[in-house]
Amino acid sequence: MPATDPLPVTLGDVRAAAARLAGVVHRTPVLRSRTLDSLVGAEIHLKCENFQRVGAFKFRGAYHAASRLPPARLARGVAAYSSGNHAQAVALAARELGTTAVIVMPEDAPPSKRAATAAYGAEIVTYDRYGADRVALAEALAADRGLTLIPPYEHPDVIAGQGTAALELLDDAGALDALIVPVGGGGLIAGSAVAATGLHPGLKVTGVEPEAGDDTLRSLRAGRRVRVPVPRTIADGQAVDMPGELTFSVNRRLLDGIVLVGDDEIRDAMRFAFERLKIVLEPSGATPLAALLTGRTGPLPRRVGLILSGGNVDAARFARLCGTAG
Repeated sequence: MPATDPLPVTLGDVRAAAARLAGVVHRTPVLRSRTLDSLVGAEIHLKCENFQRVGAFKFRGAYHAASRLPPARLARGVAAYSSGNHAQAVALAARELGTTAVIVMPEDAPPSKRAATAAYGAEIVTYDRYGADRVALAEALAADRGLTLIPPYEHPDVIAGQGTAALELLDDAGALDALIVPVGGGGLIAGSAVAATGLHPGLKVTGVEPEAGDDTLRSLRAGRRVRVPVPRTIADGQAVDMPGELTFSVNRRLLDGIVLVGDDEIRDAMRFAFERLKIVLEPSGATPLAALLTGRTGPLPRRVGLILSGGNVDAARFARLCGTAG
């Protein structure tokens, strides 16, 4: 998208999404830590989407997109593809809106996320994430059953809904100098960047990817979307092989950069969050904290916001990831 073209999502869209979501989503807390501030030499504001409904930011975009469907389409049901958090979000949104959901999930999705998706009432169809095309599977299933597909990030209503997390953060914390956000398909950071730079044009927005899934970093460097092998990383919510076309059209214009973190650094951040901040983060939700603790983001300005995107990790997996054995 040329720099002169309008963005597909605007600050007005994010504000309208916030109005529609009021009273439906949780207004999640913004936490502070003197220990963290001292470690990194800046004033850090943590937007804790691990306390959101379904345990992650995804409910914002899923509910917003589903709620805007015409009644007749909504009544026929919705479909989605997801490794877990968007799956749960669409399943809960469908239940809340009085319709049904069918979710295409990888066979190796975390059991806790699959169980929660089923508990919200969704039908689950599994596939091999390393050998099958989830988008093609979901599109074919939706077409065959007459369902409306709600993608995890490649939709203006989803992006606008996700941007409400940053809108709340800035409302609660006040003006920030920088915002650090995890990047999977790019919907959260696209919506967040639209909201943050729309309110504060000088604000710096940085994304964080796992080292094994650096598709957005490579794409920004190439100036076009680049596909990588399906990432093998503990950050399952960021195991995406290529940025979305819509999200990349926003992110290539609004992001200041991408930094990478390794799985061991993500584990360390999860452990720090548990021991020092007293919160539980799933691997994807901990990547911004990992970037901060490792210094990957470089010298920090005075006031920095982080979006901790989710906390969906069961006790057994959390213990395996954060135990002394690594």
